[in-house]
Amino acid sequence: MTNKDDRENELLERSLDTKYSNKKIPVPENPDKIQKEMDKTKKEIDKLKNFIIKQFSFVQSISILPPQTIKHFIEEEEVPKETEKFIHLYVVVPEKKFKEIPKIKGEIIKQIEILQKSLKQKIWLQVRTPVDIWEICLDSKFELLSGIAVSFPLYDKGFLGALRIAEIHKSLVLQKFDKYVVSYVIAGSFLRGEATKTSDVDVFIVINDTDVKRMPRLELKERLRAMIYQFVAEAAMLAGVKNTLHIQTYLLTEFWDSVKDANPVIFTFIRDGIPIHDRGTFMPWKSLLKMGKLKPSPESIDMFMKTAEKTKEMIKRRLIDAMIDAYYGVLTPSQALIMLYGSSPPTHKETPRLMEEIFVEKEKMLKKSEITILDKVVKEFKKYEHDAKYKITGAEIDSLIKDSERYLKRLKELREQIEKRYNEKTIDQIYKDVFELLKTIVKAKSQTAIINEFEKNFVKKGKFAPQDLRILKDIAKARTYFKRGKLNAHAVNEARKNASILINNLIEYNQRCELSEKNNSKKR
Repeated sequence: MTNKDDRENELLERSLDTKYSNKKIPVPENPDKIQKEMDKTKKEIDKLKNFIIKQFSFVQSISILPPQTIKHFIEEEEVPKETEKFIHLYVVVPEKKFKEIPKIKGEIIKQIEILQKSLKQKIWLQVRTPVDIWEICLDSKFELLSGIAVSFPLYDKGFLGALRIAEIHKSLVLQKFDKYVVSYVIAGSFLRGEATKTSDVDVFIVINDTDVKRMPRLELKERLRAMIYQFVAEAAMLAGVKNTLHIQTYLLTEFWDSVKDANPVIFTFIRDGIPIHDRGTFMPWKSLLKMGKLKPSPESIDMFMKTAEKTKEMIKRRLIDAMIDAYYGVLTPSQALIMLYGSSPPTHKETPRLMEEIFVEKEKMLKKSEITILDKVVKEFKKYEHDAKYKITGAEIDSLIKDSERYLKRLKELREQIEKRYNEKTIDQIYKDVFELLKTIVKAKSQTAIINEFEKNFVKKGKFAPQDLRILKDIAKARTYFKRGKLNAHAVNEARKNASILINNLIEYNQRCELSEKNNSKKR
């Protein structure tokens, strides 16, 4: 059994045994007997869990509430006092199944009654929806939420894990900034019951900055945000889940300004958010918004109306930006291919003309219609440069993008053609340079004869290194492979690099021979 399994068993035992709710844990008189009873209880609980999952596949989570939190449920919820020492099973179902809860509860209770015959400890069942849990928060019964969040998970589709990581992170933040945390609020898809085991949990934290005097508010906000983010990884590790917290930190002063200015993001946050910690600030705002008392000022209405006008200008600007992107998107690759061909880098204006001269008229590798696309984009950019009131429509942008995609696809094919031609010339030139030099040294003509003579009379006699023979054979092999269309650009580059070594050695040998001949002539 792994360490994780041991830890889960320990947690489950603590969830099932009310003795762990006391500070002092008495030593049991018969530990073997208690252990057997505990193992038996765990097996029966597993049977019950499997029954619930099989019978009601839509269930979001099944957990056991910790014994130390039961007193809060007895005080705040409709839970009988005598259930304090019961096993409290907490089942969460989707809100759309709310009307079926009596039926679901009845079926589970029947199964519990069957199991109860072989169990000493009784089971108390609670079936709730996420909305029921959010109502607990809206009533400021945060102790109940904490109990649900830290309950032992028997089964979870993601809801319980997301709640647990938020609760643990909240506890860490409160430990550090207790008196400064005004509200800790969760929002987003998690509240709608759409949480999975990997989904993000949106969190808003409001910090009281009204009594901060020694530090600029912006600096304070950045420091707090950095410290709060440090707790995210720790909370995920403690919770043992893959969910991630997406945190927004607000200062109370800036939050209040956003409320006064009727910021739509803040209004949505107040309307939909659920506090899991609040110092009497968030809930009054929520109630005032529900009552229609939070209304935007005339100035904020004007501001948002002007935003619509600005949006129109922004859209026009972005259309122009799209045209500029399309322009550079076709121009830069065209310049690159001209340089790959061997010409010097062209200017923007020269590029269409050079593309036509080289690849249409001279090399016959492109069609005139394909260069027309480049010419069209360049002319459009010139219009923009010379017209201060330049405009372009969405339909024209769509046409430019479509043409650009077709042109770029053709340029990729052209690049392959140019590289193939360049590699062919490179291999032929390397082969020619090496074997022309060798002909004068070894006094042979055919490729096979040159290689054999070089090996027999020059390499084996120590005039050249074995490496030179290997390079010579590789060059001959590379030319053969390239003629068959099997050599790639990397292999051509390797052949070129190695050939330079052999050529230098051959030239050096020739020079030594010529120098020796001169010395002999002088002596004679």
